[in-house]
Amino acid sequence: MRIAAFNVENLFQRARALNQDDWLDKPGRDPSRWSAGRKALDAHARLNALLRKTVYTKADKAVIVKHLVELGLQKSDESSLVILRKNRGTLLKRTKTGIEIVANGRDEWIGWLELKMEAVNEIATQNTARVLRDVDADVVVVVEAEDRISLTRFNEQVLEVVGGRRYDHIMLLDGNDDRGIDVGLISRAPFAVDMLRTHIDDRSGKNRIFSRDCPEFHLRLPSGEGLVVLANHFKSKGFGTPAESNAKRRAQARRVREIYDGLRAQGIAHIAILGDLNDTPDSDPLSPLLRDSSDLKDISEHPLFESDGRPGTYANGTKSNKIDFLLLSPALFAKVTRGGVSRQGVWGGTHGTLWPILPEMKFAYQAASDHAAIWADLDI
Repeated sequence: MRIAAFNVENLFQRARALNQDDWLDKPGRDPSRWSAGRKALDAHARLNALLRKTVYTKADKAVIVKHLVELGLQKSDESSLVILRKNRGTLLKRTKTGIEIVANGRDEWIGWLELKMEAVNEIATQNTARVLRDVDADVVVVVEAEDRISLTRFNEQVLEVVGGRRYDHIMLLDGNDDRGIDVGLISRAPFAVDMLRTHIDDRSGKNRIFSRDCPEFHLRLPSGEGLVVLANHFKSKGFGTPAESNAKRRAQARRVREIYDGLRAQGIAHIAILGDLNDTPDSDPLSPLLRDSSDLKDISEHPLFESDGRPGTYANGTKSNKIDFLLLSPALFAKVTRGGVSRQGVWGGTHGTLWPILPEMKFAYQAASDHAAIWADLDI
């Protein structure tokens, strides 16, 4: 069987803030260098967290106003990138001198801050399908898909049009990210999902651990053996301070390791952890998975892995862009017969290489993704 992971970067709709052309390939630590989209995502996350507080202090209200101004909401509830939704009660009052927060806490109003969506380029969606067609995996962890309905429509209406084979099973649960970038799994018969266990509500103190989810997909194989796939998309470096982002990814890696160790303790030998972990193999945040007495190994470490000379999986494929992983338990690693990275359809960045999947693919907005697909063949 062939198993793969691919960050599709949405299929039909994507948050406009994520689609900005001036998005930095390598986000700097200096927020003044961030693109408009990156700044909006940072303000959006921080403002929604503040708005969920039971009580708004004077300091909270000042920061709320600051973020509203950053998002272009001084004069109305809608800007080019976000919408302030208000169902009941009143959050704020706009005057000639500025914005005044009149609500004293969460109980005095009902509403939220929502990112505006826009259509993904049709050619890009078709190129995403072409990548999946060419990789032709039996089981695929899909990262950054909007929802199960979109994934189903993509499978039924786009994949076959470009000559791909349709998948029989589509599984995706809405996760913790309100930007419509969830993780799911698609598979073909006879590789069926017997059980799905979600970790959406796993917490460290009061905070949810996973940015999206870490779903466990328990698959039944034709041989009668079982395979557990853990699908992941860790916290990005795109917004928030480096310290906050690193701590979040480390907590996520630690929890995935706990889940993995628990499955091994139950006698489950065949376990794969796939997805976009948003950090490099030598990073401290990923050490609970890749070091710290871990027996997991990435497909790129296998002697039968077919390297193209570029160690990374994102953009230009440099060492610092190795952020997508296909980690295998020892029993699975022993069953590898091939492995590789498919870069077709990847946009390599402003000054990077373009790996066109069709001759006419010439622009970033036509790219299937900024991420390569990573795959492994298993004799199981």
